[in-house]
Amino acid sequence: MGISAAGRTVLVTGAAMGMGKLYAERAVRDGAARVVLWDRDAEALEAAAADLRALGGSTVHPCALDVSSLADVTAAAGRVQAEAGVPDILINNAGIVRGKYFWEHSPADIDAVMQVNTLAPMHVTRAFLPQMIARRTPARILNVASASGTLSVPKMSVYTASKWAVIGWSDSLRLELNESGNGHIQVTTLIPSYIKTGMFAGARGPLMTPLMEPQYVVDRAWAALLEGRARLQLPWTVPLGSALRGLLPQPLWDVVAGRVFKVYQSMDHFTGRPAAAAGEENR
Repeated sequence: MGISAAGRTVLVTGAAMGMGKLYAERAVRDGAARVVLWDRDAEALEAAAADLRALGGSTVHPCALDVSSLADVTAAAGRVQAEAGVPDILINNAGIVRGKYFWEHSPADIDAVMQVNTLAPMHVTRAFLPQMIARRTPARILNVASASGTLSVPKMSVYTASKWAVIGWSDSLRLELNESGNGHIQVTTLIPSYIKTGMFAGARGPLMTPLMEPQYVVDRAWAALLEGRARLQLPWTVPLGSALRGLLPQPLWDVVAGRVFKVYQSMDHFTGRPAAAAGEENR
């Protein structure tokens, strides 16, 4: 059974720009009582909060923190519960990417990608989940993964690993909540291909997989979240690729992915955001 965001508390990570801000805007437009914005970019966060307040109707709570820091997450979660209450809708959107061969990553690169993309959603969710369980009211969690978490992609090894882990954790959490009698909390895993946010600037979508518009993805994800849908893969070529990968022998799949669909070449011209602007924003 679906729920509405009206009158509820919504928390979005990576909320200062891009899709994170779009999720927050959607929450305000749908009548959320309180919208909590988490991001590490304090200046962009305040600008986003001002824009959301201008829309009217919701109390906006910006909080600058580094979601890769467990200490920051724990402290911020305490403030949220004191000021806005336990979130009814939690959107784990924050993410970063380093597009290069594995051996070109520094230890700091590896740690940052895994901490922001994989550990942060776990720690953020764990900070609120016991209270969400005890409250017994309908709640929703959206975990933003990636199509690269279903298929191996050159120059994305660490990012792929981080999103592969998110998919496994997110869907296991869904099953655990249902099995333990806590189905009032529904978990949705979003698995999109490349999106036009700038985070993957220079990347090229595989065959029949154009870069998607952020608003389109947010609208689809928002609907799936409220509905309590287990998984949303966008576009249709994402589940097709996963199915073919499971059916074809590895050598044949490498030919199909590399020469036909061009999956293996999708990061050849990747540039990404300038380092100074690389905020916590997924896709």
